[in-house]
Amino acid sequence: MEPDRILSSDPSTSKSKSIESEKAEIIEWEDYEHEAARLWSLSSALNESKQKKQNFEQKLRSLIQVKEEALSRLNELEDMKERVEARKLVIERIKGQSKVAADNSTKEEEGLSSEVRSLLVAGTALSVASKQLQESRRSLAGERGYVRLTKLQKKLRLRQQYMISQVSLLYPIKISAGPSEEQELESFPSSSTGNYVGSKPVNQGSLTILGLHLTMAPFTKMSFFTDKKEVQRSASALGYVAHAVSLIAYYLEAPLQGQDTTRAAYAVFLLNKDLEQLLNYIGVRSLGPRHVLANLKELTRTIQSAEFLDT
Repeated sequence: MEPDRILSSDPSTSKSKSIESEKAEIIEWEDYEHEAARLWSLSSALNESKQKKQNFEQKLRSLIQVKEEALSRLNELEDMKERVEARKLVIERIKGQSKVAADNSTKEEEGLSSEVRSLLVAGTALSVASKQLQESRRSLAGERGYVRLTKLQKKLRLRQQYMISQVSLLYPIKISAGPSEEQELESFPSSSTGNYVGSKPVNQGSLTILGLHLTMAPFTKMSFFTDKKEVQRSASALGYVAHAVSLIAYYLEAPLQGQDTTRAAYAVFLLNKDLEQLLNYIGVRSLGPRHVLANLKELTRTIQSAEFLDT
């Protein structure tokens, strides 16, 4: 059986069809079914490949999305890890501060414990002292207590007299009438107020302490021609007076004002003030700021007198 022929009046159309017919493969009718089945199989395989490609693309997109989510989760985990590390550092710092605070608290507790023990000891001592004070008040209360206090005061005055007499023996003050004549100052009468009887007191230059005269001239008029031996003698006499004054103040328990100085003239001024203070302390008037040895002698004489016991 032959195929139908189609006639065409257009020569170009017939020419193109002839070319296509030359390119087209001529399939016999007997092979048509087999060829159609093969083409159908190829078409099915192509469609299946396309379907697999689409499925693969979907799976690939899913995997990419999962990967992106995993990376995002990993970044979040890294951030969380950094925050956890920062928290750990903060916790370690807080632990260190807590340890230091605990150590300080322990030290403060120990210090407070020692202070409490000291307060307990001081409280016990205060209680004992309070009891002793109450006993002393009871013993001094009434007429018997006054008599006892008077006796104790007289004993104290006697003891002070004895100590001052030792000072006067250690640093005797005498009147020098000449190079070879010295006389004790007690032979010259004096009043109870501390002023010597007569129009004026004994001259400062005629008094000696341990045989040395005390004069301020070497200190106030120091020059190249000043006698160095005279300066040494006056300085020694001044030192004797200062030592005697400090001993008397110590035995009388009388505080002094001028105890620290470096300049000689100011030291003598302060020494005079100390002597005047001690004289006022026992109720005697000073002879004046220029009579150092006379004031010292009057101080020792008054303390060794009988009137001192009744003060």
